Amino acid sequence: MRERVAIFIDGSNLYNGMRENLRSTRVNLAELMKQLAAGRDLVRCYYYNAPLTDDYDEDLRDGQQRFFESLRRIPYVTVRLGRLHRRPDGALVEKGIDVAIAVEALSLAHQGAYDCCLLVSGDGDYVELVEAIKRLGRHVECAMFKNQSAGVLMEHADVFRPLDEADWSKILF
Repeated sequence: MRERVAIFIDGSNLYNGMRENLRSTRVNLAELMKQLAAGRDLVRCYYYNAPLTDDYDEDLRDGQQRFFESLRRIPYVTVRLGRLHRRPDGALVEKGIDVAIAVEALSLAHQGAYDCCLLVSGDGDYVELVEAIKRLGRHVECAMFKNQSAGVLMEHADVFRPLDEADWSKILF
């Protein structure tokens, strides 16, 4: 029986990694999913992000909405949206994304919905999630660009898959 994998993508983390490392953010998510699943049975891919607010350029907001709609048309992809919140210092920060990923990944692990959780993020805040999923007997892989991955997260994951080594010629538009 082949391993069942569920992919959880922190969209902002992936976007920023691609922008910094590839100078492009035009991703073919279906191809990225295929490469990450690596021949295993893909249960589902969950993509998390926060819609841009009126503080952003209208073209940028429209482009993001078109991107979200294109993701919804990919089989086995679920888009989950959080929100942007303005801090007192004026900075905009995402709210609800990390918790949504943690709740969904843990809930599905408890249900036995997957054998391997593949977390596309380099955020060290996910260490406790990784450990909780491993305690449930599931495998945990993290995928992100090396220069954007917290060392502590890489240490706790069963497998770290550097996105630097992905075949981006097939993933970028």
